[in-house]
Amino acid sequence: MTNENEQSFTLESDAQTRILELESTLKQWAQEYYENDAPSVSDAEYDRAYAELVGLNDTYPELIAADSILRQVGGATVKSDLAKVPHEIPMLSLGDVFSVTELTEWMATTQKHFNNSLAYNAELKIDGLAISLMYVDGKLTQASTRGNGLIGEDVTQNVQQIADIPAELNEPVTIEVRGEVYMPKEAFATLNAQRENEGLATFANPRNAAAGSLRQLDAKVTKERGLAAFLYQLVEPQTTLGLQTQTDVIARLHELGLPVNTLSQRVTADTDELEMYIEQHTSDRDGLPYGIDGIVIKVDDLHQQEELGSTVKVPRWAIAYKFPPEEAETVVETIEWTVGRTGVVTPTAVMTPVQLAGTTVARASLHNPTYLADKDIRLGDTVYLHKAGDIIPEIRAVNFTKRADDSEPYVVPTHCPECHEELVHVDGEVALRCINPQCPAQMQERLAHFASRLAMNIDGLGPKIIAQLVANELVHDVADLYRLSLDQLVTLEKFGETSANNLLEALAVSKTNSAEKLLFGLGIRNVGAKVAKILLQKFETIPNLMTASAAEIAEIPGIGLVIGDSIEQYFAATHAQELIAALDELGLNLAYDAAIVINNDTPLSGKKVVLTGKLTEMTRTEASDWLESQGATVAGSVSKKTDLLVAGADAGSKLAKAQDLGIEIWSEQELKAQMNLA
Repeated sequence: MTNENEQSFTLESDAQTRILELESTLKQWAQEYYENDAPSVSDAEYDRAYAELVGLNDTYPELIAADSILRQVGGATVKSDLAKVPHEIPMLSLGDVFSVTELTEWMATTQKHFNNSLAYNAELKIDGLAISLMYVDGKLTQASTRGNGLIGEDVTQNVQQIADIPAELNEPVTIEVRGEVYMPKEAFATLNAQRENEGLATFANPRNAAAGSLRQLDAKVTKERGLAAFLYQLVEPQTTLGLQTQTDVIARLHELGLPVNTLSQRVTADTDELEMYIEQHTSDRDGLPYGIDGIVIKVDDLHQQEELGSTVKVPRWAIAYKFPPEEAETVVETIEWTVGRTGVVTPTAVMTPVQLAGTTVARASLHNPTYLADKDIRLGDTVYLHKAGDIIPEIRAVNFTKRADDSEPYVVPTHCPECHEELVHVDGEVALRCINPQCPAQMQERLAHFASRLAMNIDGLGPKIIAQLVANELVHDVADLYRLSLDQLVTLEKFGETSANNLLEALAVSKTNSAEKLLFGLGIRNVGAKVAKILLQKFETIPNLMTASAAEIAEIPGIGLVIGDSIEQYFAATHAQELIAALDELGLNLAYDAAIVINNDTPLSGKKVVLTGKLTEMTRTEASDWLESQGATVAGSVSKKTDLLVAGADAGSKLAKAQDLGIEIWSEQELKAQMNLA
């Protein structure tokens, strides 16, 4: 295989030097990828270096050491606090090809071993973390990561938190099954936004996020991350279940109640058929709810797989076609710094607009000063832009060959761009923070969050009005909203008496909102809408929650010490205590009313319901709140235990799975009709 990075070496010593450089670099990158879940380079860059080493191995095999990364089964040596699990049958990696020509050559190599034409099974290459599950008599007894291919890590407790993976199969069989744990795109975007707001390092892509989430020592963290899974391989399928083809394996796993990707397809040796499959899913990948980075092609017949066998590192009967990285070059024109409601100051690169993956991109988050320094991004730099996990625009690297001679390192600001107070680094965080509680930017963000639809839902209180209220010093905290008068509001620009009266009425209505909406609206770090409800179900009132310790809060199932610490720290502040007292005096609801939340005497009582697709006539939260008020439990993924699926527009894999399982399906209109009847 010819690679653009291959070099011609006039001396064997030059080749030896380059081999040692590549070995050292690749081992470091492998450790970052497999052990730390924090790669410093893209998959494409790793693949290029690996391909160069393979080319040198072909030319100078005598120079390749016995412990070369080319001879290793998997990634880095497993080092963690998780228990070790040996794999009796190694979890091999896959060989890679990067063009249809190379794929055709691989197919020809497999076919020459047999007189008849082979059939293949093509499936999407999920961008996640390889996993092995052991079921004994139909019950999940152990789950382990791939690790280095020979030894993995025990993640049984964490896997039990993944809704997709059943604790018990539909039949009492004893099997080992392998597949991929991944983080859906929506969950990835939510997690990164949350981490950025908290001043924590963001994940580079969904694969890293999935790996970091699965390898947690605290299973509660795993549960909160919304992981999912696809399973695609049975260990010794002929012996355990008497199967003959990979197509049979997928069908049998589905029968057993395991999550499989329904987009896998049996294809013939006809290259055109396989090319059509690749083209279809290359163009469709942006619309999938999960990330894929290629197509896996396997010889379909399991007996033929056995005959082809494996090398020490990869099977000969399977190959991964890797999508070419979609990148664009553009120029960093300026770097803007914005202040969030928790004080985190985030840099954003403003770039010359460029087309990337079907959209025009002109901005990309730079996350934090460490990220900015590590990539050495400067004003005027030409940069390589791609979409991390096919979702988020991200600067992969600087094109240093185009950097101007007079370029100077970027100087990170030392003072808040809004209030000009000095910025600080908080221990354990990578972000810069403005800790001035009176910072107008933070105040505006806090007020916007408080007024948002998921919180107090104050109609008419938009960003422009909030900005004027803060600038005119009419509002200093959320309690001041309820002290506003008509005379004050009519002084605002483009805000007449009618608008002022409407806002005052909306504020009065919001006083009747539930206590959990108020608690969520306070904007306490790590306290989302669902967490707020769980907390008040336990402590009943916000004043009770204020006096609880972090340890007491952490004991609640699904909460944990991170949330406990956030709440304890928030209510320890004098201004927070004064705020709650003021809201109480102003007549807002601080007590949880269980009677209005759950009605156990309805047709939906005790049902497990999943929402999927885009809802156009209500928010997902409104739908979830109503379903829960009817005694239903709203889950995030479809399983055999799901009773009902509500499908909005553009419903995808969850709808297909529900149809396969024979689960009752409602449209959004049917849900709305039921809400009107209740």
